[in-house]
Amino acid sequence: MVSSAQALPLIKDQERLESRLKEIPPEPGVYYMRDSSDRILYIGKSKKLRSRVRSYFRDLPNPNPRIDLMVRQITEIEFIVTDTEAEALALEANLIKQHQPHFNVLLKDDKKYPYLCITWSENYPRMFITRKRRMGKEKDRYYGPYVDVHGLRSTFHLIKRIFPLRQRPQPLFKDRPCLNYDIGRCPGVCQEMISVEDYRKTMQKVAMIFQGRTRELEDLLTAQMEQAAEKLNFEHAARLRDQIVGLKSLSADQKVALPDDTISRDAIALAADEQHACVQLFQIRAGRLVGRLGFVADSQSGEPGAILQRVLEEHYQSADAVEIPNEILVQHDLPEGELLADVLSDRHGRKVSIVSPQRQTKAELIEMVERNAGYELARTQRFADRNAQATLDLAALLDLPDIPRRIEGYDISHIQGSDAVASQVVFVDGLPAKQHYRHYKIKTPTVTAGHSDDFASMAEVIRRRFRKYAKDPSMEGIAARNGAPEEPQKVMVPPSDFPDLVMIDGGKGQLSAVVEVLREMNLLEDVKVISLAKRHEEIFLPGESVPVASDPEQPGVQLLRRLRDEAHRFAVSFHRQQRSDRMKRSRLEEIPGLGHHRQKQLMGHFRSIDYLREATPTQIAEVPGIGLRLAQQIYDYFHPQQMVENS
Repeated sequence: MVSSAQALPLIKDQERLESRLKEIPPEPGVYYMRDSSDRILYIGKSKKLRSRVRSYFRDLPNPNPRIDLMVRQITEIEFIVTDTEAEALALEANLIKQHQPHFNVLLKDDKKYPYLCITWSENYPRMFITRKRRMGKEKDRYYGPYVDVHGLRSTFHLIKRIFPLRQRPQPLFKDRPCLNYDIGRCPGVCQEMISVEDYRKTMQKVAMIFQGRTRELEDLLTAQMEQAAEKLNFEHAARLRDQIVGLKSLSADQKVALPDDTISRDAIALAADEQHACVQLFQIRAGRLVGRLGFVADSQSGEPGAILQRVLEEHYQSADAVEIPNEILVQHDLPEGELLADVLSDRHGRKVSIVSPQRQTKAELIEMVERNAGYELARTQRFADRNAQATLDLAALLDLPDIPRRIEGYDISHIQGSDAVASQVVFVDGLPAKQHYRHYKIKTPTVTAGHSDDFASMAEVIRRRFRKYAKDPSMEGIAARNGAPEEPQKVMVPPSDFPDLVMIDGGKGQLSAVVEVLREMNLLEDVKVISLAKRHEEIFLPGESVPVASDPEQPGVQLLRRLRDEAHRFAVSFHRQQRSDRMKRSRLEEIPGLGHHRQKQLMGHFRSIDYLREATPTQIAEVPGIGLRLAQQIYDYFHPQQMVENS
């Protein structure tokens, strides 16, 4: 077989294309396409692999520009045969999750909607709200994303009042519980005053709320309350009564109720423009709306029905069986709705129906979901329009040849030169792209505690950022001295991470230092750099003594201000972290025989210097790598008075 890295695209090699298509069997399975760099472009499933793969090459160019672009890059096709369509669906979902191909219908995680996470990977699970989707361990469960952020936070705080749960990620005291235990808010997790089994039972009740099983939980607590009362355990019965009252208040303000409260159902619909598809999923249990989830997809990645199917597949893939409803109402017919219904029925243990209602109450529900998706799409469009207007205004303000798509911002943070750090933040199309953020520790020798130099610090950061693009101007001089003809200067092709604009937080001094560095690397013509001064929001250009004429409230300047504020926040947070780590290390570095690795182990075990100071030599020796002799030295360091008395 020809290596994909050496082969032409299959559409340009018809003989190899036909040969490859004949090798694919007409059986259920999963197929994936590769490009010339051996990267996976697309992963799909089908009950007849040969027919499905052949359909991509039948009518070219493909009417869908996204698919047409993909087909022109395919150099190799691979497949995995399965026994059933259901196995193909499960395998496809796992492969997409693992490889995340560019041309698959992937949901965008733009940190707009929060999730609720329960860390089942820990003995005493924590519960917290996060905007990082599925970034934890495999056993951790994520619920959401929730569109109603205020409602989610209200539910979160009410649950922590109803049920006795751990209130802190880390204990406040080492040898005793905090006030939360005394007032009944926490069962004493930090001191293990409740067993792991009993605490996880409490957390399972909490999970039922986010699974939409509030009515089931109320019935369970009512039965437990009656049993406790029969056993004359009135104190426990009263606690259960309060929990039931709290749960009823939790669902008292629901806005949607259906007359049929015997069937749990989900309703899903979308609204789309040329770029975005905003999807809303309403979770209705016992006739009440218990959750409203939101997703964002690329509208160019498929037909509306295909987008809805991918959203449902990805959503239910990570859901527990009890979270799957008996009925799913969809706005558009799904291309493989029967297959998805069969898979969900097997997981749920009872029949799951997927229907596209056309009239009466269910159709009105779908219309309501679609209307909410339309509002979310309008909001997304407003943000897109605002950012497009800001980048266009910025290009006009700075007289740039093109609209700046990638903008980088830099800032320095320190306290009188100590723990000096820098930040690099990146905005793409006017939005923060946090995967491209970077931290820098300042290494310039002249920047020390008591002596700061922001100019030298900024110059160092820019040199480190762009040194891989630096040109060697000395080669031109060597060629001229040897009498070689001058070659036309090659235009640098900007890589994907090369900025269209660089913004420095500061005035003319910081900008001059950066310009000098770029001139040394012969990059001044390639890197468009400006500075933004804080006091009057003034924009300075290289070589100009007066700021650019601008209005602080115009869209382009507001974009620079958002970039500057984000760079400042990111730098300050990293500086505080470095300062905190230094303060922890400074005491431990004075102890002989205690290297950096053992210091990290000690701090990871005791969490703070105060806890370490209170520990006995035996407790200190429990830390891996710390023997009894070194443990005694550490103890004596923190208790010099006691060491003198013993001697």
